[in-house]
Amino acid sequence: MKTAQRFKLAAAALAIGLSFATGATAADKPSVVIVHGAFADSSDWAKVIPLLQAKGLNVVAVQNPLTSLEDDVAAAKRAIDAQPGKVVLVGHSWGGAVITEAGANDKVSSLVYVAAFAPDAGQNAAELGKDYPTAPGFAHIKADASGFLSLTKEGMSKHFAQDLPAATTAVMTATQGPILGKSFEQKLTVAAWKTKPSWFLVTSADHMIQPALQRDMAKKIGATVSTVNSSHVPQQSQPAKVAQVILDAVNQSK
Repeated sequence: MKTAQRFKLAAAALAIGLSFATGATAADKPSVVIVHGAFADSSDWAKVIPLLQAKGLNVVAVQNPLTSLEDDVAAAKRAIDAQPGKVVLVGHSWGGAVITEAGANDKVSSLVYVAAFAPDAGQNAAELGKDYPTAPGFAHIKADASGFLSLTKEGMSKHFAQDLPAATTAVMTATQGPILGKSFEQKLTVAAWKTKPSWFLVTSADHMIQPALQRDMAKKIGATVSTVNSSHVPQQSQPAKVAQVILDAVNQSK
């Protein structure tokens, strides 16, 4: 065989080897499963999802029924089980309680809390803020005859998402997912953050979950903490910063 032919064959073999290696690396990346919070739906993450997909990640946003902690956890578990490999589980606000319970799944490699509740086993989300001043947004929550809670137009525009344009918050008000109030009183049976590495993004201008409470929860669970100067929905007002926290968790997942 001529030297030139040997060189071409060697180069081709190297290219194929690199191709397989690159494919393996992509396949080894965990999927990202995102759990939205109360007064929202999965479209709340529409600005972050493309940023993660651009990095080659498989992303699934769970649509919570918001009818009970158990129902929301079940929805998250179905999404986790449907993924081909490991999962980075992300929760916003009420979704933090959901991922704390659902994250005990063996497929979950890490947890990301975005302005989220992080209860312990035996706790519920409602009791976490009892030693802190009431967040101003709570005054704008209304209940219907069936006990489902939603935010008023003022609550959405001035307290839930005060750093977003009025046209955006008007749509958020119309599309929000009401949550059964009793969900906040339901106790968790497990706390996945005790066995999984966690990241926590604190929102320093939050009117729904006090920033001090967020910082204390993040410290309690031993999370890697970042802070962003935003409302309760940084995934809409500062999506690149939220995406970066998730990517940090992805890149350090095992």
